[in-house]
Formats: sequence, structure tokens, C-alpha cells
Amino acid sequence: MSVLPIFRKNTAMPKTIVLTKDAPAPIGPYNQGVVVSGTLVFTAGQIPLDPMTGTVVEGDIKAQTRRALQNLTAILETAGATLESVVKTGVYIKDMNEFSAMNEVYGEFFKNNAPARTTVEVSRLPKDVRIEIEAVAEVVHFKG
Repeated sequence: MSVLPIFRKNTAMPKTIVLTKDAPAPIGPYNQGVVVSGTLVFTAGQIPLDPMTGTVVEGDIKAQTRRALQNLTAILETAGATLESVVKTGVYIKDMNEFSAMNEVYGEFFKNNAPARTTVEVSRLPKDVRIEIEAVAEVVHFKG
């Protein structure tokens, strides 16, 4: 786990970078998550990559949704948040015909007090996966 504080000029809101080996490493100029003022964490979109191998998890939308949410959970926990403290998710799905199957797995992770959610169909996602999920959550145990 790595938490790196960054202070920006002309602002009172410090941000903390969140990195964990339990989720796929960033493959570009971004971070897995950012905590702002120790109160909210904004995650990068998570796709179904196995964090140990860096390869796409093969399988249907259910398998890919499960892996994306496991990656998201690892980032949230590293930041001091939980699935229960998520207030908003963004779900990007390649085929809206797979919405019901995705939603079934999503419901396994967000059992009580589900967050607000936006779900949109997109033409293409990184590595041609079927789904990408991002979140905003309240930090309940700040580790910065």
C-alpha cells in the first residue's frame, strides 16, 4: 500500500494518492484513487484485470463485473473507505443487453444502501473488456 500526500498551491484541499498492489497498476498517467481532504476518495475506473498477472479476466459479463468490483474494493479499502461508504458509481458497459447479468453481480457487492449510479453503454473500453466501474466514496478511516 502506498499513500502519498500532495499539496496544491492556492488551495486548502490536500489530496492523497492511493496505490495498492491488490488492484491493477495504472497503465497510464493516472492513479488508482485520490483522497481529497481526507474525506472523499475518487477511484479511477476499474476494468477486469487480474492484479497479479495484469491480464484480462476471461469470461462473461458476470465474471468481468466481479473482477472489476474486487479491484474497486481493494482501492477503496486502501484509501480507508468501504463499499458501504460508496456514494456514487459510474458503470461503463459495452453491451446494454448484458445489464441484467451485470446488475445481478453488482447487487452481490452493494447489498444494502446501494449508492447512486450512472450506467452507460460505450462503444469500446480499454483492452476491449466488457465493463469498467468507478466510484466516489466517503473515507471512514483515513490512512494519510
